[in-house]
Amino acid sequence: MVTGDVRIEGNTLLLGGGVQIRFIRTLRLPESGTHPLPPGLGEFPLRRVEDFPGTVPRPWLARGGVMLPVYLREALWLSFAGTREPAALQIGVGKVCAVSGERWSGRLVRKPQNYVVLPRQPWLDGINSGQGTVRQFVAVPLGLGATVEGQVTGEETTGGVQLQAFPLSRAALRAWREEQRVQAELAARARSAAAPGAPAGAPGGGYGAAFPAAMAAPPAPGGPPPQAAAMGLGAGGSMRQEVYQDDRRLSDWAEDPAGRVFVHLVTPPDWRRITGEEAPPSPVDRAAYTRAGLPWFDYYDEDGTDLAPTGTLSQVKPVGDWLGDDHTPWAPPGAHQVQPLGDVPQPPGTPVKDGDW
Repeated sequence: MVTGDVRIEGNTLLLGGGVQIRFIRTLRLPESGTHPLPPGLGEFPLRRVEDFPGTVPRPWLARGGVMLPVYLREALWLSFAGTREPAALQIGVGKVCAVSGERWSGRLVRKPQNYVVLPRQPWLDGINSGQGTVRQFVAVPLGLGATVEGQVTGEETTGGVQLQAFPLSRAALRAWREEQRVQAELAARARSAAAPGAPAGAPGGGYGAAFPAAMAAPPAPGGPPPQAAAMGLGAGGSMRQEVYQDDRRLSDWAEDPAGRVFVHLVTPPDWRRITGEEAPPSPVDRAAYTRAGLPWFDYYDEDGTDLAPTGTLSQVKPVGDWLGDDHTPWAPPGAHQVQPLGDVPQPPGTPVKDGDW
């Protein structure tokens, strides 16, 4: 049983239990080698499926959820900045767990762990594929076998992204809040003699910048909605990133999720037809970005324990094996461009409708 509403606030998905998720556009990595974290190029716009009943495909209405526009072979990552209290977040790509490689389950599992722990996990750029690495999320059409779903299950019937969040149990949450209160009190005492300073850090957290989506009136419904191209996520290039092991007891998490949502991936032409809006322009090519001297990122957390990958996800092949070689020019960032990163409630809108998936 899901116990809370899912809402959209701007381009942020509020998933219940205080969980906040943004989908961030980024540069696609080459499929060979292991790379630093690519930069964020702004947020994907989010829209509720049920707001466009006359133009979305009927199966989408049955699944409910939200949608975002994405180009073929465009890469993305998930930012969890803004999440304050602990939560266990399940992430499915075509109903295959991006952490364990197992088929989607509505329950939390520890062996193998099928969730990430927030806010301990600040972001996730791809599937858990190797010791201290992930393989980048890359959008591809269903039907070619290139998606993670197709390679793991042998079928491509679901697509999209599935999210489900579990808060702490009431007892565990009370204990955590008391611990935070004591720590804040001790920190305040330690700072009492220091002069006040300005808050540090960029607004919104994460390692990307905001990208305002253009707004336009939705088209008037008329006649049966046409079909839309089905999209899912495949595996792209490899980057250095940990997926953290949960150090809590499984019983510390609530039995019921606070919210869940199906995220539909929409091609730019279908996005225009469905919403009446233009999709954001395709991201700048990565060679131009690097030549301009703009930053890439390297994240290291000496206190974190990386979750070992499963054999299932480590064997997923890159999308280039199905779609052909990537001919986009590649200019590796210089050492001066790789910046180190350390550890790092708004009024809700209309709830997002959940469906059968």
